Amino acid sequence: MIGIAVPAHNEEASLSACLAALLAAARDPALQGETVALLVVLDACDDGSDAVVRGHQALFAAAGVALDCIAVNERRVGAARAAGARALLARGARWLAFTDADTRVSPQWLAAQLALDADVVCGSVAVDDWSPHADRAEALRAHFDGFYQDRDDHRHIHGANLGVSAAFYQAAGGFEAVPCHEDVLLVRALEKIGARFAWSAQPRVFTSARRDARARGGFGDTLLTMLDG
Repeated sequence: MIGIAVPAHNEEASLSACLAALLAAARDPALQGETVALLVVLDACDDGSDAVVRGHQALFAAAGVALDCIAVNERRVGAARAAGARALLARGARWLAFTDADTRVSPQWLAAQLALDADVVCGSVAVDDWSPHADRAEALRAHFDGFYQDRDDHRHIHGANLGVSAAFYQAAGGFEAVPCHEDVLLVRALEKIGARFAWSAQPRVFTSARRDARARGGFGDTLLTMLDG
């Protein structure tokens, strides 16, 4: 079974698009019918995120994909990702894939991770909507394009586009329960134990340059400070 964990903190507005994209990826014929389970980890949500998940469950069930959610009160993305991973491992996941609730994966996202035949897959992130930054959008896009390596053999690390075998995830100790950079800490731990890496742009994910960044120091927060730094 392939497990997908999605942390969410008050993501009612973006969660439907995220789930629709994940359903398409879970139904990719290249997966050859392997079971996929999607778990949304609702972290201190006080909006309608729970209702969005519940509203999609019948559609997912009809497509043969398990969709569920659990609630935690951590306000730490590392703790939320770790909770999702624990639950999926308990259900027998052999591969863990991670993304974010404000991100849309490509239809080939899961299949591309597995096709790379690695213990860990670190994907890149493409920004397809700079409009939240209004008059600074073009300048921010140019600055981002100037340093970001959206190609194979990059060295970017994103919790929004990460896959790892269950065995190596557990051997590395899993995500640390931190507010930010849990993805970097996990990758460093995996490097230390000799995991085989694929640094690839083939598993595609897309996100917007949102201004209401959830994690201080994360990808969205980095965009907010990029032009001012």
